[in-house]
Amino acid sequence: MQRFIGKTVLVTGAGSGIGRGVAERFSQEGALVVLAGRTLDKLEQVAAQLPPDRTLVHVCDVSRYDEVQALVQVAIDRFGRLDVLVNNAGIAPSGNALELRLDDWHATLNTDLSGVLYGCKAALPHLLHSRGSIINTASVSGLGADWNMAAYNAAKGGVVNLTRSLALDFGPAGVRVNAVCPSLTHTGMTEDMLDDKALMSRFMERLPLRRYAEPADIAGVVAFLASDDARFVNGVNLPVDGGVTASNGQPAM
Repeated sequence: MQRFIGKTVLVTGAGSGIGRGVAERFSQEGALVVLAGRTLDKLEQVAAQLPPDRTLVHVCDVSRYDEVQALVQVAIDRFGRLDVLVNNAGIAPSGNALELRLDDWHATLNTDLSGVLYGCKAALPHLLHSRGSIINTASVSGLGADWNMAAYNAAKGGVVNLTRSLALDFGPAGVRVNAVCPSLTHTGMTEDMLDDKALMSRFMERLPLRRYAEPADIAGVVAFLASDDARFVNGVNLPVDGGVTASNGQPAM
């Protein structure tokens, strides 16, 4: 499919994991892709696999609004328009409310939640012009809580309801806002988890498809939400979770 020829897509957290998969998917479908993240080497490794005339790399810390504003301006300067924003950058420190360092709390909220707002705030003037769309990476951890993940749960829960709020406010002007809510996905952040056989056994008990996701599994849904095929989908927090949220939480009987 070539659904995004001539359209500009900006992806944060594009240097690895889900962000990389999303950037690659949009590029495969003909988009002009802006890769944003905090680590230049990682971004350049992704860009090396994409068409150079349709790819832009820019280092950005999404927890800083001035840097996000500069990112959006660079995208406009290079490609002349913005059609899709994918707010994907995130971090996930563990710890309950007693254990969690306050620095980690603030860093998580600033990156995972404020970073989403900053991206939307900077990009919306251009998305209103193009009648574009926004896709946020939330999580099943924003639909229900995890043990010992207080900061991440709070941030992703905020993304879930911010997505709905944005959809209400900007849908009348033609900008659709949705989110994907992945469950366990194979990324750099989850490598240690995937190597833990006992933990994976417990995960598979809760995953009806009996496997974790690959970034491409999430990327395909993001591309759908950004496409005209989803033109009447707005304000949805879509689980991409192998069926995890189909359960009421009780064990198999």
